[in-house]
Amino acid sequence: MTQATLVDRVICAAAQAWKDDGEVLATGIGIVPRLAASLCMASLNEDLIMTDSEAWVVREPVPVGPRGDYQVKRESHMGFARIFDNVWGGKRHAMVGPTQVDRWGQANISMIGDDYARPKVMMLGVRGFPGNSISHANSFFVPQHSTRVFVADEVDMVASAGYNPARLARGWRLDEIDIRYIFSNLAVMDFGGPNHQVRLLSVHPGVSVEQVQEATGFPLHIPSHVATTPDPTDAQLALLDRFDPHGLRAHAMGG
Repeated sequence: MTQATLVDRVICAAAQAWKDDGEVLATGIGIVPRLAASLCMASLNEDLIMTDSEAWVVREPVPVGPRGDYQVKRESHMGFARIFDNVWGGKRHAMVGPTQVDRWGQANISMIGDDYARPKVMMLGVRGFPGNSISHANSFFVPQHSTRVFVADEVDMVASAGYNPARLARGWRLDEIDIRYIFSNLAVMDFGGPNHQVRLLSVHPGVSVEQVQEATGFPLHIPSHVATTPDPTDAQLALLDRFDPHGLRAHAMGG
């Protein structure tokens, strides 16, 4: 088998996020989530819907980076109105990259600091996170797993809803929140622990359970058996080379 890199392993693991979703719109924000969705559509869930990132539903995932002679295989128009129909109807599963995540799965992409009026760092604002987090499934990709991301207390600014009853909008229930997975450079996790506690599912080769807990600012639910994240197959690696012909994923995990 071709030697797999860490980013290949994470992408192949993250592709499992949409495996059982059926016909939903897969939105991967960033190269790793985008390639994970592409891999899933091509090998695990052929009913998955992807767009060309512009205005069309496509028959096959579009490669990332310059397209050269590649011809996008368009199927139907997918303008903003139809995107929002999918969002509000719950027929979407997005994988996003939060700057902070807390024990409740609340995510922050807005600002860092104790005072919103005088932030230490100002970032994107909440963007579509509030509506997305209460309308459809979400998963997270974190390239550098640390206590700066997985914070000990609540995130500095709650940009998306999580399993925190104190923060839910009036009339909403915890069982209406759907946060599926977290994929990082150390491990794969979900919210399947008691009371939606973050649960450790697998560690990547060479990573210990203790390392993951030390890099997480809140207690994890650690089952009696924690698996090792599987090796990518030759078929998966071939698909990744097809969908990433310029090797852009090599720089996606940061330093």
